[in-house]
Amino acid sequence: MARKINPNLYRLGINKNWDSRWFAPKGNLREWLKEDERVRELIMSKIGTAGVSRIEIERTHDRYKILIKAARPGLIIGRGGKGIEMLTKEIEKILKSKMALSLNVEEVKRTEISATVVAQNIAWDLEKRMRYRRTLKKHLESTMQNREVKGAKIMLSGRLDGNEIARTEWLAKGKLPLSTIRSNIDYGTATAVCTYGTIGVKVWVYKGEIFN
Repeated sequence: MARKINPNLYRLGINKNWDSRWFAPKGNLREWLKEDERVRELIMSKIGTAGVSRIEIERTHDRYKILIKAARPGLIIGRGGKGIEMLTKEIEKILKSKMALSLNVEEVKRTEISATVVAQNIAWDLEKRMRYRRTLKKHLESTMQNREVKGAKIMLSGRLDGNEIARTEWLAKGKLPLSTIRSNIDYGTATAVCTYGTIGVKVWVYKGEIFN
C-alpha cells in the first residue's frame, strides 16, 4: 500500500492541506478543475527554473488567489516586478470567469528539505550529464544534514547513464514510516529530459510526527 499511494494524498485532511481550495457552483466543477490545471501548467512552463515547490489556489465568488512557493522568488518577480506582471497577464487570459486575480510569491527558505525542490535539482543535474550515483549521494547527504529530517529516500527510474535497458535505482537513509498517517512526509517528483530519454525522480523526506 505504502509504495502505491502518493504520501501527500494519503494524508489529505489530516496533516496535509489541499493545493486547490474552493467550492464550485453546480455545473462548474469540471471547468474549474481544468482552469486550475492549465494555470499550474502555465506557471511551471514559464517559471519552472525558479524551483517551484508548491502552487496553492483559492477561489471565492469574486477573487482568484494564487500562492507560489519557490526557492528563487527573484526570478519570478523580475526587475521592478515586471516578471510577475507578465505572468499575471498570461494567467488572466486562461481564466474564463471574470474574477479579480491575486498572485503572491513566497520564498522557500530551507530548500534542502523540500522534496519537490530536491527532485527538481536532481533532474537538472541529470540533464547536465552528471553521474546518477554521485547525484543521489550528494542530495541525500545534503537533505540528511538538517536536524529536522529523520529520514529520506530518492528513487530514479529510466535509462540511467544512457544504458539501453531502463531500470530503477534508489538510495535511502534513516526512517521512512509511509503507513503511519501522523508522520510528516514530504513527497515530490520531477522528470529529467535527457538526450537518451526521460528519467523519473521521486523524493520522500520524513520530518517527524505531527500530533494534533
